Amino acid sequence: MPTNPFIDIGHFLSAMTGDYLSLGNWRYLILALFWALLFASIAVALRNWQEDSEQRTGRHLGIWLVRVLVGCMWFQGMLWKLPLPLSGGLQYWTEQESTNAAFEFHRSFMKDVVLPNMSIFGPIVFVAELAFAGSMMLGLAVRLLGVLAIAYVLQLWLGLYGNSSEWPWTYMFLAMLMFLFTLDGAGRSLGLDAWLRRQIPAVRDGKGLIGGFFHMAG
Repeated sequence: MPTNPFIDIGHFLSAMTGDYLSLGNWRYLILALFWALLFASIAVALRNWQEDSEQRTGRHLGIWLVRVLVGCMWFQGMLWKLPLPLSGGLQYWTEQESTNAAFEFHRSFMKDVVLPNMSIFGPIVFVAELAFAGSMMLGLAVRLLGVLAIAYVLQLWLGLYGNSSEWPWTYMFLAMLMFLFTLDGAGRSLGLDAWLRRQIPAVRDGKGLIGGFFHMAG
């Protein structure tokens, strides 16, 4: 059936893609989570826009938009990691890494450690990508999650380096984008990181365990 980006977006926003449909009725819960994150992101952006005149610039709006779209990408990529504890797609691509990684120690690690324990690593991968999605969409702890995402993407870059159907630059571009988000503190552009720094003195000043954590993470 012919398709185009507008049809695909509509299917994604209504839980009608193949990844969603494979989840059965559970897809509605996952869809509700996505819409909750999206509406929360918009609400946080509006609150920042209203409360802080310095946030009312095209630069901050642009960073917020790109950050949210990248969060949507992480969320969509997370879908085919379901159902837990192991999806067929994740099993397949992990097997690909065990034979196509750029270095022998990487191939051995995937083959001897990861593949025999996919019931453990499957949920870890799912939670990681969900965390990346939530962080980017909400603008929360973007610097910390950005660093973790860079490491995650570089692992995929090297793990699938020898797969002729993959373009290595795809992963490098994503890693570079996450690097820019981390470097710029993209959550400070209409995100929760900006709101926390403005409203919570401990976060703004980096005082205390929690305040210091969110000051560093965002």
